[in-house]
Amino acid sequence: MTNEPTTTDAQPNGQSPSTGHQSPEQRAETNRENAKKSTGPRTEAGKQRCSLNALRHGLTGHTVVLPSDDLAAYERHCKGFFNQYQPKNPTEVQLTQTVADLSWRLNRATAFETNMLTLGITEKSHCVDTENDQVHTALAMAKAFREQSQAFVNLALYEHRLSVRFDKALKQLREMQEQRQRQDLWVMPEAARLLKMHKAKGVPYNPVDDGFVFSERDIETYIQREDRKNEAYAAAG
Repeated sequence: MTNEPTTTDAQPNGQSPSTGHQSPEQRAETNRENAKKSTGPRTEAGKQRCSLNALRHGLTGHTVVLPSDDLAAYERHCKGFFNQYQPKNPTEVQLTQTVADLSWRLNRATAFETNMLTLGITEKSHCVDTENDQVHTALAMAKAFREQSQAFVNLALYEHRLSVRFDKALKQLREMQEQRQRQDLWVMPEAARLLKMHKAKGVPYNPVDDGFVFSERDIETYIQREDRKNEAYAAAG
């Protein structure tokens, strides 16, 4: 008597029999039905883990502006850095944006810490029995910190990492701008002479054509400043 080979319901690539030969529309419907069965964490411990996951992704994720953030406030925040550092080339622009984004995320980390403590005080206030308001708040905060100590440790770690990256990017930006400014001191007089020559001929001038990173307006400002200095020297003499 020979043993006949047995058959299984396994499908290629690990697909189950119910989805192995489904059309894209059928698979989409199956996914929707499965999603309805997923209600997320139901216990308080599960909800707490999800909350901490959200905190972790909010601090370390690639998305700078979260749905809970104010986009207009973020844009004003970035504009302040660009107004301060006035980047002149693509690398400076990138570093300025990086500095602004890291600063935004550092501010968010501080807000997270404040919010966690405030929430802890609210949740633990009933566990503290004292008539002194300051002592009541301090003890409720201590209870919240003790129960969420790992979350605060993680928060401090993320904040430190962001701070290190911020300091590094800011240092790179400042060093690059200092180097460019030193170079500008050498080449700006030449750019001024070229601009004056083009104006005398009545033809437009684009500094980029001669390899300069500053604009015509920058050169005009330099010329005006030099003219005022010469007038001041003449008046003093």
